[in-house]
Amino acid sequence: MGPPDRTAEALALLEAAWRPPGFCVPNPDTYPFQWLWDSCFHAVVWARLGRPDRAQRELESLFARQRADGFVPHVVYWADPEHHADFWGRAGESVLTQPPMFGHALAVLADEAAARGEAGGGRVEGGAAGGTELEPLAERARAGLWHLVAVRRRSPAGLVSVLHPWETGCDDSLRWDDWAGAGGGAPFDRERWRSIKADLVSALDVDDDGVPRGSSGFEVGSVAFTALVAWNIRELDRVGLADARLREAADELVAALADRWDGTTWVDDPVVGGVGVSSRARTLEALLPVLVEERPEVRDEVARQLTDSTDFGAPFGPRGAHRDEAAADPDGYWRGSTWPQLLYLLEAAGLETSLRAAAVSAEWSEYWNPETGRGRGARPQTWTLLGALPAR
Repeated sequence: MGPPDRTAEALALLEAAWRPPGFCVPNPDTYPFQWLWDSCFHAVVWARLGRPDRAQRELESLFARQRADGFVPHVVYWADPEHHADFWGRAGESVLTQPPMFGHALAVLADEAAARGEAGGGRVEGGAAGGTELEPLAERARAGLWHLVAVRRRSPAGLVSVLHPWETGCDDSLRWDDWAGAGGGAPFDRERWRSIKADLVSALDVDDDGVPRGSSGFEVGSVAFTALVAWNIRELDRVGLADARLREAADELVAALADRWDGTTWVDDPVVGGVGVSSRARTLEALLPVLVEERPEVRDEVARQLTDSTDFGAPFGPRGAHRDEAAADPDGYWRGSTWPQLLYLLEAAGLETSLRAAAVSAEWSEYWNPETGRGRGARPQTWTLLGALPAR
Protein backbone atom coordinates (compact mmCIF):
# COMPACT_ATOMS: atom_id res chain seq x y z
CA MET A 1 0.00 0.00 0.00
CA GLY A 2 1.33 3.41 -0.98
CA PRO A 3 1.33 6.59 1.13
CA PRO A 4 -2.05 8.29 1.70
CA ASP A 5 -3.23 10.86 -0.84
CA ARG A 6 -2.45 14.35 0.49
CA THR A 7 -3.87 16.23 -2.50
CA ALA A 8 -6.81 17.84 -0.69
CA GLU A 9 -4.63 18.88 2.24
CA ALA A 10 -1.97 20.38 -0.04
CA LEU A 11 -4.49 22.29 -2.13
CA ALA A 12 -6.15 23.69 0.99
CA LEU A 13 -2.80 24.94 2.32
CA LEU A 14 -1.94 26.52 -1.03
CA GLU A 15 -5.36 28.16 -1.19
CA ALA A 16 -4.89 29.64 2.28
CA ALA A 17 -1.53 31.07 1.18
CA TRP A 18 -2.88 32.61 -2.05
CA ARG A 19 -2.58 36.40 -2.34
CA PRO A 20 -3.26 39.03 -5.02
CA PRO A 21 -2.19 39.55 -7.75
CA GLY A 22 -1.74 35.77 -7.85
CA PHE A 23 0.93 33.99 -5.81
CA CYS A 24 1.37 32.01 -2.60
CA VAL A 25 3.19 33.39 0.40
CA PRO A 26 5.60 30.69 1.63
CA ASN A 27 4.37 31.27 5.18
CA PRO A 28 2.04 34.15 6.17
CA ASP A 29 4.00 35.06 9.29
CA THR A 30 7.65 34.38 8.46
CA TYR A 31 7.58 34.91 4.68
CA PRO A 32 4.63 37.18 3.79
CA PHE A 33 5.93 38.20 0.34
CA GLN A 34 6.70 36.52 -3.00
CA TRP A 35 10.01 34.66 -3.34
CA LEU A 36 11.39 33.49 -6.69
CA TRP A 37 12.23 29.85 -6.25
CA ASP A 38 9.39 29.34 -3.76
CA SER A 39 6.89 30.51 -6.40
CA CYS A 40 8.40 28.19 -8.98
CA PHE A 41 7.97 25.23 -6.62
CA HIS A 42 4.41 26.39 -5.88
CA ALA A 43 3.76 26.32 -9.62
CA VAL A 44 5.04 22.74 -9.75
CA VAL A 45 2.68 21.69 -6.96
CA TRP A 46 -0.31 23.55 -8.45
CA ALA A 47 0.32 21.94 -11.85
CA ARG A 48 0.91 18.41 -10.56
CA LEU A 49 -2.22 18.58 -8.38
CA GLY A 50 -4.51 19.64 -11.22
CA ARG A 51 -4.54 23.44 -11.05
CA PRO A 52 -2.54 24.61 -14.08
CA ASP A 53 -4.40 27.94 -14.01
CA ARG A 54 -2.94 28.75 -10.62
CA ALA A 55 0.50 27.52 -11.70
CA GLN A 56 0.49 29.87 -14.68
CA ARG A 57 -0.74 32.78 -12.58
CA GLU A 58 2.03 32.18 -10.04
CA LEU A 59 4.64 32.42 -12.80
CA GLU A 60 2.97 35.43 -14.41
CA SER A 61 3.13 37.37 -11.15
CA LEU A 62 6.76 36.34 -10.70
CA PHE A 63 7.74 37.63 -14.14
CA ALA A 64 5.74 40.84 -13.75
CA ARG A 65 8.80 42.54 -12.19
CA GLN A 66 11.34 41.12 -14.65
CA ARG A 67 13.77 43.72 -16.00
CA ALA A 68 14.31 44.44 -19.67
CA ASP A 69 17.59 42.46 -19.67
CA GLY A 70 15.90 39.37 -18.20
CA PHE A 71 16.84 39.80 -14.53
CA VAL A 72 14.17 38.44 -12.13
CA PRO A 73 14.23 39.78 -8.54
CA HIS A 74 14.14 37.27 -5.73
CA VAL A 75 11.52 39.04 -3.56
CA VAL A 76 8.49 41.13 -4.59
CA TYR A 77 6.65 43.15 -1.94
CA TRP A 78 3.23 43.32 -3.60
CA ALA A 79 1.11 44.49 -0.66
CA ASP A 80 3.78 46.71 0.89
CA PRO A 81 6.07 48.20 -1.79
CA GLU A 82 7.94 50.37 0.71
CA HIS A 83 8.90 47.38 2.84
CA HIS A 84 12.73 47.26 2.88
CA ALA A 85 12.86 49.99 0.20
CA ASP A 86 15.66 51.76 2.08
CA PHE A 87 17.53 48.49 2.48
CA TRP A 88 17.42 47.64 -1.24
CA GLY A 89 17.60 51.21 -2.51
CA ARG A 90 14.36 50.82 -4.47
CA ALA A 91 10.69 50.15 -3.74
CA GLY A 92 8.71 47.05 -4.59
CA GLU A 93 11.35 44.35 -4.94
CA SER A 94 14.86 43.26 -4.10
CA VAL A 95 18.02 43.75 -6.18
CA LEU A 96 19.09 40.09 -5.95
CA THR A 97 17.91 36.98 -7.77
CA GLN A 98 17.54 33.28 -6.85
CA PRO A 99 17.85 29.88 -8.55
CA PRO A 100 15.86 30.10 -11.82
CA MET A 101 13.48 27.22 -11.20
CA PHE A 102 11.00 28.66 -13.71
CA GLY A 103 12.45 26.49 -16.49
CA HIS A 104 11.49 23.34 -14.62
CA ALA A 105 8.13 24.78 -13.58
CA LEU A 106 7.23 25.44 -17.20
CA ALA A 107 8.36 21.97 -18.20
CA VAL A 108 6.05 20.49 -15.56
CA LEU A 109 3.17 22.61 -16.88
CA ALA A 110 3.89 21.32 -20.39
CA ASP A 111 4.11 17.73 -19.12
CA GLU A 112 0.76 18.00 -17.36
CA ALA A 113 -0.88 19.55 -20.42
CA ALA A 114 0.45 16.69 -22.53
CA ALA A 115 -0.85 14.16 -20.02
CA ARG A 116 -4.29 15.75 -20.32
CA GLY A 117 -4.05 15.49 -24.10
CA GLU A 118 -4.08 19.23 -24.69
CA ALA A 119 -2.75 20.41 -28.03
CA GLY A 120 0.78 21.80 -27.82
CA GLY A 121 1.31 20.60 -24.26
CA GLY A 122 4.98 19.71 -24.25
CA ARG A 123 7.17 18.41 -27.06
CA VAL A 124 5.39 16.73 -29.95
CA GLU A 125 6.77 14.42 -32.60
CA GLY A 126 8.97 16.45 -34.93
CA GLY A 127 7.99 19.74 -33.31
CA ALA A 128 7.85 21.78 -30.14
CA ALA A 129 5.51 23.57 -27.81
CA GLY A 130 6.17 27.03 -29.25
CA GLY A 131 3.03 28.98 -30.09
CA THR A 132 1.04 27.43 -27.25
CA GLU A 133 -0.38 29.32 -24.28
CA LEU A 134 2.90 28.67 -22.48
CA GLU A 135 4.98 30.55 -25.04
CA PRO A 136 4.67 34.02 -23.42
CA LEU A 137 5.92 32.55 -20.15
CA ALA A 138 8.61 30.59 -21.98
CA GLU A 139 9.85 33.81 -23.56
CA ARG A 140 10.23 35.31 -20.08
CA ALA A 141 11.99 32.18 -18.84
CA ARG A 142 14.43 32.18 -21.76
CA ALA A 143 15.24 35.83 -21.07
CA GLY A 144 15.78 35.12 -17.37
CA LEU A 145 18.09 32.21 -18.06
CA TRP A 146 19.98 34.06 -20.77
CA HIS A 147 20.60 36.96 -18.40
CA LEU A 148 22.33 34.59 -15.99
CA VAL A 149 24.37 33.02 -18.78
CA ALA A 150 25.36 36.27 -20.50
CA VAL A 151 25.94 38.47 -17.43
CA ARG A 152 26.85 36.10 -14.61
CA ARG A 153 29.04 33.45 -16.29
CA ARG A 154 32.17 35.23 -15.12
CA SER A 155 34.12 32.96 -12.79
CA PRO A 156 37.52 31.82 -14.12
CA ALA A 157 36.21 28.25 -14.07
CA GLY A 158 33.31 29.19 -16.36
CA LEU A 159 30.64 28.92 -13.68
CA VAL A 160 27.69 31.24 -13.05
CA SER A 161 28.46 33.73 -10.29
CA VAL A 162 26.26 34.58 -7.33
CA LEU A 163 26.76 38.03 -5.80
CA HIS A 164 25.24 37.41 -2.38
CA PRO A 165 24.57 34.28 -0.29
CA TRP A 166 20.84 35.04 -0.50
CA GLU A 167 20.97 34.44 -4.25
CA THR A 168 21.76 30.78 -3.67
CA GLY A 169 18.72 30.27 -1.42
CA CYS A 170 21.12 28.44 0.94
CA ASP A 171 22.36 31.54 2.69
CA ASP A 172 23.82 30.06 5.90
CA SER A 173 25.47 27.12 4.16
CA LEU A 174 28.85 25.89 5.31
CA ARG A 175 30.02 26.87 1.83
CA TRP A 176 30.06 30.54 2.88
CA ASP A 177 31.99 30.12 6.14
CA ASP A 178 35.07 31.80 4.67
CA TRP A 179 33.03 35.00 4.31
CA ALA A 180 31.29 34.49 7.67
CA GLY A 181 34.61 34.38 9.51
CA ALA A 182 33.95 30.78 10.49
CA GLY A 183 36.79 29.13 8.60
CA GLY A 184 39.80 27.47 10.17
CA GLY A 185 37.85 26.02 13.06
CA ALA A 186 36.31 29.30 14.25
CA PRO A 187 32.69 28.82 15.38
CA PHE A 188 29.83 29.96 13.20
CA ASP A 189 27.99 32.94 14.74
CA ARG A 190 24.59 33.32 13.12
CA GLU A 191 23.98 36.84 14.41
CA ARG A 192 27.37 37.99 13.15
CA TRP A 193 26.68 36.38 9.79
CA ARG A 194 23.28 38.09 9.64
CA SER A 195 25.04 41.45 10.02
CA ILE A 196 27.64 40.53 7.39
CA LYS A 197 24.90 39.55 4.94
CA ALA A 198 23.33 42.98 5.38
CA ASP A 199 26.72 44.60 4.76
CA LEU A 200 27.11 42.51 1.60
CA VAL A 201 24.02 44.20 0.17
CA SER A 202 25.83 47.53 0.52
CA ALA A 203 28.79 45.97 -1.31
CA LEU A 204 26.69 45.38 -4.45
CA ASP A 205 27.19 47.44 -7.60
CA VAL A 206 23.58 48.00 -8.72
CA ASP A 207 22.66 49.78 -11.96
CA ASP A 208 19.83 52.27 -12.47
CA ASP A 209 17.38 49.45 -13.28
CA GLY A 210 18.04 47.74 -9.96
CA VAL A 211 20.15 44.95 -11.49
CA PRO A 212 23.34 43.90 -9.64
CA ARG A 213 26.44 43.98 -11.83
CA GLY A 214 29.08 43.03 -9.29
CA SER A 215 30.12 43.06 -5.66
CA SER A 216 33.18 44.25 -3.78
CA GLY A 217 32.55 41.78 -0.96
CA PHE A 218 31.18 38.50 -2.28
CA GLU A 219 31.24 36.72 -5.62
CA VAL A 220 31.37 32.97 -6.10
CA GLY A 221 31.13 30.72 -9.10
CA SER A 222 28.61 28.40 -7.46
CA VAL A 223 28.42 24.80 -8.63
CA ALA A 224 24.89 24.44 -7.22
CA PHE A 225 23.57 27.60 -8.87
CA THR A 226 25.34 26.79 -12.15
CA ALA A 227 23.84 23.31 -12.14
CA LEU A 228 20.35 24.72 -11.64
CA VAL A 229 20.83 27.18 -14.52
CA ALA A 230 21.97 24.37 -16.83
CA TRP A 231 19.23 21.98 -15.70
CA ASN A 232 16.47 24.56 -16.06
CA ILE A 233 17.63 25.26 -19.60
CA ARG A 234 17.57 21.54 -20.35
CA GLU A 235 14.13 21.24 -18.79
CA LEU A 236 12.84 23.95 -21.14
CA ASP A 237 14.54 22.17 -24.02
CA ARG A 238 13.00 18.84 -23.04
CA VAL A 239 9.54 20.24 -23.81
CA GLY A 240 10.64 22.24 -26.85
CA LEU A 241 10.73 25.67 -25.23
CA ALA A 242 14.48 26.45 -25.28
CA ASP A 243 16.51 27.94 -28.13
CA ALA A 244 19.85 27.17 -29.75
CA ARG A 245 21.93 29.70 -27.82
CA LEU A 246 20.61 28.44 -24.49
CA ARG A 247 21.24 24.82 -25.47
CA GLU A 248 24.83 25.68 -26.35
CA ALA A 249 25.26 27.58 -23.09
CA ALA A 250 23.89 24.67 -21.06
CA ASP A 251 26.39 22.32 -22.70
CA GLU A 252 29.22 24.70 -21.80
CA LEU A 253 28.06 24.94 -18.20
CA VAL A 254 27.85 21.16 -17.90
CA ALA A 255 31.41 20.84 -19.22
CA ALA A 256 32.62 23.46 -16.73
CA LEU A 257 30.93 21.60 -13.88
CA ALA A 258 32.59 18.34 -14.86
CA ASP A 259 35.97 19.90 -14.13
CA ARG A 260 34.88 20.87 -10.59
CA TRP A 261 34.29 17.29 -9.36
CA ASP A 262 37.04 16.28 -6.90
CA GLY A 263 35.96 12.68 -6.34
CA THR A 264 33.60 13.40 -3.45
CA THR A 265 31.88 16.72 -4.24
CA TRP A 266 31.81 19.61 -6.68
CA VAL A 267 33.99 22.59 -5.72
CA ASP A 268 32.94 26.24 -5.97
CA ASP A 269 35.11 28.92 -7.59
CA PRO A 270 35.59 31.96 -5.30
CA VAL A 271 35.98 35.22 -7.24
CA VAL A 272 35.70 37.98 -4.61
CA GLY A 273 36.45 37.22 -0.95
CA GLY A 274 36.93 33.79 0.57
CA VAL A 275 40.04 31.66 0.51
CA GLY A 276 38.65 28.53 -1.10
CA VAL A 277 38.48 26.39 2.05
CA SER A 278 34.72 26.44 2.65
CA SER A 279 34.22 26.14 -1.13
CA ARG A 280 34.96 22.43 -0.63
CA ALA A 281 32.57 21.91 2.29
CA ARG A 282 30.54 18.75 1.76
CA THR A 283 26.98 20.04 1.69
CA LEU A 284 23.89 18.57 0.08
CA GLU A 285 23.27 21.50 -2.27
CA ALA A 286 26.81 21.10 -3.62
CA LEU A 287 25.71 17.72 -5.04
CA LEU A 288 23.05 19.31 -7.27
CA PRO A 289 25.31 19.06 -10.35
CA VAL A 290 24.18 15.43 -10.38
CA LEU A 291 21.10 16.85 -12.17
CA VAL A 292 23.22 17.28 -15.31
CA GLU A 293 25.99 14.77 -14.62
CA GLU A 294 26.43 12.14 -17.35
CA ARG A 295 29.32 10.04 -15.99
CA PRO A 296 27.87 6.82 -14.49
CA GLU A 297 30.66 6.47 -11.95
CA VAL A 298 30.04 9.97 -10.58
CA ARG A 299 26.28 9.45 -10.39
CA ASP A 300 26.84 6.14 -8.61
CA GLU A 301 29.14 7.79 -6.07
CA VAL A 302 26.58 10.52 -5.32
CA ALA A 303 23.83 7.92 -4.95
CA ARG A 304 26.02 5.94 -2.54
CA GLN A 305 26.77 9.03 -0.43
CA LEU A 306 23.09 9.92 -0.11
CA THR A 307 22.19 6.57 1.45
CA ASP A 308 25.37 5.70 3.38
CA SER A 309 24.95 6.59 7.07
CA THR A 310 28.66 7.45 7.25
CA ASP A 311 28.13 10.12 4.60
CA PHE A 312 24.78 11.92 4.03
CA GLY A 313 22.39 9.06 4.77
CA ALA A 314 19.95 9.57 7.67
CA PRO A 315 16.47 8.33 8.64
CA PHE A 316 14.81 11.58 7.49
CA GLY A 317 17.61 12.69 5.20
CA PRO A 318 19.81 12.91 3.37
CA ARG A 319 21.60 15.26 5.75
CA GLY A 320 22.18 18.82 4.66
CA ALA A 321 25.88 18.48 5.48
CA HIS A 322 28.20 15.49 5.48
CA ARG A 323 28.54 13.67 8.81
CA ASP A 324 32.27 14.52 8.95
CA GLU A 325 31.78 18.28 8.65
CA ALA A 326 32.78 19.62 12.07
CA ALA A 327 30.53 22.71 11.74
CA ALA A 328 27.42 20.72 10.83
CA ASP A 329 24.29 21.27 12.93
CA PRO A 330 21.32 19.01 12.07
CA ASP A 331 18.91 21.54 13.60
CA GLY A 332 20.58 24.62 12.12
CA TYR A 333 19.25 26.83 9.34
CA TRP A 334 21.22 25.59 6.28
CA ARG A 335 23.86 24.17 8.62
CA GLY A 336 23.08 20.46 8.22
CA SER A 337 19.30 20.27 8.38
CA THR A 338 17.29 18.70 5.56
CA TRP A 339 15.38 20.86 3.09
CA PRO A 340 12.49 19.52 1.00
CA GLN A 341 13.31 21.33 -2.24
CA LEU A 342 16.76 19.75 -2.32
CA LEU A 343 15.27 16.30 -1.84
CA TYR A 344 12.81 17.04 -4.65
CA LEU A 345 15.66 18.07 -6.96
CA LEU A 346 17.69 14.98 -6.11
CA GLU A 347 14.63 12.87 -6.91
CA ALA A 348 14.40 14.71 -10.24
CA ALA A 349 17.95 13.49 -10.85
CA GLY A 350 16.67 9.94 -10.42
CA LEU A 351 17.96 9.42 -6.88
CA GLU A 352 16.05 8.05 -3.90
CA THR A 353 15.17 10.28 -0.95
CA SER A 354 12.70 10.22 1.93
CA LEU A 355 10.90 13.37 0.83
CA ARG A 356 7.28 12.25 1.16
CA ALA A 357 7.49 10.49 4.50
CA ALA A 358 9.79 13.10 6.01
CA ALA A 359 7.70 16.09 4.88
CA VAL A 360 4.58 14.62 6.45
CA SER A 361 6.44 13.64 9.62
CA ALA A 362 7.76 17.21 9.91
CA GLU A 363 4.19 18.54 9.44
CA TRP A 364 5.10 20.53 6.32
CA SER A 365 7.88 22.41 8.14
CA GLU A 366 10.34 24.59 6.24
CA TYR A 367 13.14 22.12 7.04
CA TRP A 368 13.82 19.38 9.61
CA ASN A 369 16.39 17.48 11.59
CA PRO A 370 17.50 14.56 9.39
CA GLU A 371 18.13 12.29 12.37
CA THR A 372 14.84 12.81 14.22
CA GLY A 373 12.48 14.25 11.60
CA ARG A 374 11.64 17.11 13.95
CA GLY A 375 10.34 20.11 11.99
CA ARG A 376 12.22 23.38 12.11
CA GLY A 377 11.61 26.89 10.79
CA ALA A 378 8.27 28.09 9.45
CA ARG A 379 5.27 25.74 9.55
CA PRO A 380 3.51 25.16 7.26
CA GLN A 381 5.92 26.10 4.47
CA THR A 382 4.29 25.88 1.07
CA TRP A 383 7.25 24.45 -0.84
CA THR A 384 7.29 21.48 1.50
CA LEU A 385 4.04 20.49 -0.22
CA LEU A 386 6.34 19.03 -2.85
CA GLY A 387 6.15 16.09 -0.46
CA ALA A 388 2.44 15.76 -1.25
CA LEU A 389 3.08 15.02 -4.92
CA PRO A 390 2.46 11.47 -6.06
CA ALA A 391 5.67 9.62 -6.93
CA ARG A 392 6.44 9.09 -10.59
